[in-house]
Amino acid sequence: MSVATPYFDQLFAGNDDPWAFRQRWYEQRKRAVTLAVLTRPHYVSILEPGCANGELSAELASRCDRLVCCDASQAAVLLAQTRLAAFSHAQVEQRRLPGQWPAGQFELIVLSELCYYLDADDLHHLIDCALAALTADGQLLACHWRPPIEGCPQTAEQVHALLQQRLGVPPLAQYHDQDFLLDLWSRDGTSVAHHEGLR
Repeated sequence: MSVATPYFDQLFAGNDDPWAFRQRWYEQRKRAVTLAVLTRPHYVSILEPGCANGELSAELASRCDRLVCCDASQAAVLLAQTRLAAFSHAQVEQRRLPGQWPAGQFELIVLSELCYYLDADDLHHLIDCALAALTADGQLLACHWRPPIEGCPQTAEQVHALLQQRLGVPPLAQYHDQDFLLDLWSRDGTSVAHHEGLR
């Protein structure tokens, strides 16, 4: 069974940063690596499911023309809306995924610390939704904490193995260490150097 919404509501009860995104070097470093792995300086549209309080969202907002963020927790949505108030092209919506997947096509979908909360059926459904929502040259980035999390039905390794299987193309970029896995898949497979005519 996927982790239920009340779990996340409880995390945000009286705490605007339950994972210490702003304080912990692990989180700051992970955001920096996530942004560095992206092979395009700018995207037309980005979707970030499970945006929490919007710390990564604010970084993504500066890299796109349109940003759609969503979270199951109402408290998280309100925090993210405040964090993104300066970005008129960003919208934050309360949605429980995969069942309430937003409409539209996206050049980049960012699945950060989200998928291991889903059971196998919901994870397959979410990947179906993501594949249908990616543009013809779209990219999907996944980043997940490696150690087991009590109560989570998936591990980072299981999530990334399934994404690799379903996407069917090798990662365009990846970074793996003892703490987290980060993979970027791209439908067009174009490297930075190739895109800039250097290869």
